[in-house]
Amino acid sequence: MRVITGIARGRKLTTPAGLDTRPTSDMTKEAVFSILQNVVENSDTLDLFAGSGQMGIEALSRGGRSATFIDSDPKAIAAVKENLKACGMTEHSKVSLMDSLSYIQNTNSKFDIAFLDPPYGKQMVDAVLPHVAARMKEDGVILCETEKQEVLPQEAGDFAIAKEYRYGKAKITLYRRKKGEGECE
Repeated sequence: MRVITGIARGRKLTTPAGLDTRPTSDMTKEAVFSILQNVVENSDTLDLFAGSGQMGIEALSRGGRSATFIDSDPKAIAAVKENLKACGMTEHSKVSLMDSLSYIQNTNSKFDIAFLDPPYGKQMVDAVLPHVAARMKEDGVILCETEKQEVLPQEAGDFAIAKEYRYGKAKITLYRRKKGEGECE
């Protein structure tokens, strides 16, 4: 696993030991950042269920302003900190060892991009998604990575599914703010 492009291009990233973390494939990550190409620069990013932190680190590498990494697994948080240090990105980052739902219910921060990549098969997106939607900036974008067959809510707060993408076993669901009757920006 590595950083694909930007200031940390080519840097190898550490993955937490064990089977609890499932890194996003390079193909999927490249596709996600192709979707986000006009949003990443100067963005404030939330990497919820951070795992290794690769999505938030990729956003920082591509010109993001800040990234917040949240995970409830101490091994994942250790990997995120190690990866941020290796990429020289610690000063633009906040890292917290805590439950994702607790974090998002209690933060006052606002985000341009939110990555939600919870453990597969546990239906965790449904619980956090409305709270994430409430913490997004006006032109914010939410991306959820789930198993291909997992069904996500059509709407969350002012956000609705704009598009779904399938890559191997993964599905990326893109949420954007609704601009009118059922339409997304």
